[in-house]
Amino acid sequence: MTKLRAGILGATGAVGQKFVELLEGHPWFEITDLAASDRSAGSQYSEAVNWIGSAPIPDVIASMEVASLNTDLSCDFVFSGLPASLADRAEPRLASEGYPVISNAKSFRMHRDVPLLIPEVNPDHIALINNQNWGRGGYIVTNPNCSTVGLTCALKPLNDAFGLEAVQVTTMQALSGAGHPGVPSLDALANVVPFIGGEEDKLVHEPNKLLGRLVNGAIQAEGIAISAQCNRVPVLEGHLECVSVKLGSRANSDEVREAFESFVSPIRDLELPSEPDRFLRVFEDERFPQPRRHSELGGGMTVSIGRIRPCEVLDHKFVVLSHNTIRGAAGGAILNAELLLKKGLLQPRKG
Repeated sequence: MTKLRAGILGATGAVGQKFVELLEGHPWFEITDLAASDRSAGSQYSEAVNWIGSAPIPDVIASMEVASLNTDLSCDFVFSGLPASLADRAEPRLASEGYPVISNAKSFRMHRDVPLLIPEVNPDHIALINNQNWGRGGYIVTNPNCSTVGLTCALKPLNDAFGLEAVQVTTMQALSGAGHPGVPSLDALANVVPFIGGEEDKLVHEPNKLLGRLVNGAIQAEGIAISAQCNRVPVLEGHLECVSVKLGSRANSDEVREAFESFVSPIRDLELPSEPDRFLRVFEDERFPQPRRHSELGGGMTVSIGRIRPCEVLDHKFVVLSHNTIRGAAGGAILNAELLLKKGLLQPRKG
């Protein structure tokens, strides 16, 4: 297979760096373009980036020149790790020039014709691409907020098996979710910050779009009542969420556990390189999952669930762990691109 050429927008940022790490040696994609804001454009990547990865920058990437966001790119499609302030303009422009844009930014997640995508949850939503009219074959596909990802992956089996009426979620979110330089050290060290701007609103609305049904080319969002409280905690990687649910039909805790354990991923047979062997890992040990021990299961793409038990207020409660910069950001976007390629929606770009 000839590899498709991938560009990375926001390549010097925390999410952009994670794209660089995860795409190293990818069997289907190769990085040919790095783009960032004007202050980085024209510099060698190794000089423009404040590299925070644990492994060195791949040699071939380190020597590449960073392009401006307004430059014509040589790639077939782009991954976007841009902040919303830049994505608002850059992503539509590139889509109108014929580039498929696989975005981690929040700018277009709730747009009615843009798929908000987790391949194991709603792969059929890619049909929304047919409604887009940027011109020249370009389109935008987004992945959800990092805290939405773990929650929605856990809600999907329950919604399929029993229906969901209400969800209460309290998050304990890793510092890396704030990007770099992120949370000031005097706020982060030995402390909990009980507010993350805009995060709770995303947790209220994004799961209902993700779990919605595609009907006549449009998404009919679910009507689950969701109450969210989001906290930043002194953990490096891995968002842990305490979740309580009210089901649409009666079930005991064993049946809830069975719904998680028996869930079959709808992309299981596609053999996508970034798909983990186990989409959901359910723990028996009541101490698990823990971010330091379990966030990197499945290469950071497995979602872990534990402490399944009756809830005194709603019906059942449990904890969910997901790797926020892999499953919740760059890795999720790469899996989206793999699905799009497998479905014939990513191709070598002409012209």
